Amino acid sequence: MLTLDCPERLGIVHAVTGFLLEHGCDIVDSKQFDDRRDGHFCLRLEVAGPANAGENDAVPELARLQEDFAPIADEYGMTWTLVPKGTRTRVLIMVSRFGHCLNDLLYRTRNGELPIEIVAVVSNHEDHAGLVGWHSIPFFHVPVTAATKPAAEARLLDLVDRFDAELVVLARYMQVLSDDLSAALSGRCINIHHSFLPSFKGAKPYHQAWERGVKMVGATAHYVNAELDEGPIIAQQVIDVDHTHAPEDLVAVGRDAEVAALTRAVRWHAERRVVLRGQRTVVLR
Repeated sequence: MLTLDCPERLGIVHAVTGFLLEHGCDIVDSKQFDDRRDGHFCLRLEVAGPANAGENDAVPELARLQEDFAPIADEYGMTWTLVPKGTRTRVLIMVSRFGHCLNDLLYRTRNGELPIEIVAVVSNHEDHAGLVGWHSIPFFHVPVTAATKPAAEARLLDLVDRFDAELVVLARYMQVLSDDLSAALSGRCINIHHSFLPSFKGAKPYHQAWERGVKMVGATAHYVNAELDEGPIIAQQVIDVDHTHAPEDLVAVGRDAEVAALTRAVRWHAERRVVLRGQRTVVLR
């Protein structure tokens, strides 16, 4: 899989496809976006070896492809990744007491539905230690208080490095990350929250929504930055509701929306479909 973005100019697609042709690669899937507003180009390609190649025939080695592509990337000022299809992203999950998003990610990863490897789970509570252990994944209890928060965040970064985690997922982790930690995890930390923010802040947002007679429940998955719940949006999910839904029903519907949005965001990130552009994202679906 090749994903790239760069300033828009003539000849980008010609240069990339010509390179692949010269190396005996066939394009299986192609997605691109030319952002004419800011003159930027994004491209994602899935490629295979020669169509007539047998299972044991040699195909271009990844290292050689990367080395040969580098001059083209430099010429066009590309930010790029080139990895084998099926590469599983190493993910560290953080969770507090609500387990619906964690459980969905564990289940889909175990069944092979997500191209990720969950390398560890970190929580400020011990509620999900048994569930995570059943999946044979390391579980770390890292309590957080106002006094211990710096040490807890240092411990988190140590675990990210120890397990070589490429992505951190806040699966309803109910602690606000510091600016320093948000910066350290920039572009590789995804959070999920209910889309009522900032309309319904504080405790029991779904109860606040019920009191206002909302007609839809939603959730937003986004990259974490220094602004609380205002990072670049990756995926959103909305579900219609009506006057027959009690506050408890809205909570249940909200869980479904949160799971759907977070799962899509993690999948798209792991499949190298997301290009981060300042406060916006391009998702090459």
